[in-house]
Amino acid sequence: MVQGSPRKKSAVFIINSLAGGGAERVMTTLLRASGSWRDRYDISLVLLDREPGAYPVPDWIDVVQFDTRGNLVSGIRALRRLIAAQRPDVTLSFLTRANVANVAASAGLGIRCIISERVNSSAHFGGRLRAAASRWLLRFTYPRADHVVAVSYGVADDLARNFSVRENRISVIANPVDHDLIAECGLADPAVPVPEDYVAAAGRLVPNKNFAMLIEAFARSELPGSLVILGEGPERANLEAHVARLGLEGRVHLPGFVENPFAILRRASLFALPSNAEGFPNGLVEAMACGLPVVATNCASGPSEILLGCPREEVQGVVECDAGIVVPTNDVAAFTKALRMLDDPEKRKRKGDAAAEITRAFDTAQTANRYWETIETTLAVGQPSPLARHDGMPMRQAVVAPGSSSNSN
Repeated sequence: MVQGSPRKKSAVFIINSLAGGGAERVMTTLLRASGSWRDRYDISLVLLDREPGAYPVPDWIDVVQFDTRGNLVSGIRALRRLIAAQRPDVTLSFLTRANVANVAASAGLGIRCIISERVNSSAHFGGRLRAAASRWLLRFTYPRADHVVAVSYGVADDLARNFSVRENRISVIANPVDHDLIAECGLADPAVPVPEDYVAAAGRLVPNKNFAMLIEAFARSELPGSLVILGEGPERANLEAHVARLGLEGRVHLPGFVENPFAILRRASLFALPSNAEGFPNGLVEAMACGLPVVATNCASGPSEILLGCPREEVQGVVECDAGIVVPTNDVAAFTKALRMLDDPEKRKRKGDAAAEITRAFDTAQTANRYWETIETTLAVGQPSPLARHDGMPMRQAVVAPGSSSNSN
């Protein structure tokens, strides 16, 4: 180090693993876009679980991988040993289990702790007994973080109202969209056979994604072509049985997790998001970046902010917008109607162009800088100024411009 130059700080990023998923892809996108901060920070990544990685990490980032097998207590112990030994200036975690482990492991060590919540926790947990314990755990740990990043205003409001996180400790930073990567990957040949004409959907095959409702709506719509649902998960057998009951074998395809989804999305006629809950719907925005019009449920949280520029509570019924159509959650009839409304190539082209234009504001570099500005301000004064949320600015402007001063845990 040159004499008199400032000491390089240390930042540790933490996530459960880099197995296929939206948060994992965002984490690696953020790290790839952080190269300009290398002269000021030593950057490392901690993976709590030993799982095959679906997304590459830049070779200039040190990676530490534990083998906690999803066990929270083991994760806290391993992470605290590492943090106590390395004494980084700041930690930043993605996903609920990693967030809880981050807060617990950092406690009392004088290290700034930032967590990023990727889901609407109230909607995500539901009403089960185990979920009640998870909600209590979040209420106990999340308020103790130095700062909390939410991926949408719906997630931010949920944290403040239901998990005792003070509003002045919350910033909203939308997920980044890597347009160059999406464009490049979109030109590749699909890794799996795809039909000539199809509606696309993507996500983990879990109940909250509500693909069963989408399959039902597709059947009722009597649209020509096929439905392709990208992703893997525990609901596969149930969904395959549902397809068989409806007589849709050969028209509904479940190819599993695909490393390059963009080659498939780019060739689709439209994108469907049937979810009952999202934090920030990465798949929706990435499909829009591929130039697809969308049919999306008005779930908590994100679709109404992205597509309509307003909170979900202000949206009633089926609402058509520039980029597609927003419908109520878990409403087969409404989703069927929306699919039929987009059965017009010229209309789809017009809405697809508008969808792609909307995503231009989710710039990767801008989003990464917003994260690093949050880190720097947290280190300097402990509390970054949250993004303006009640200053009269239209929500769409605030959400899609994350860099202004104003997507299983």
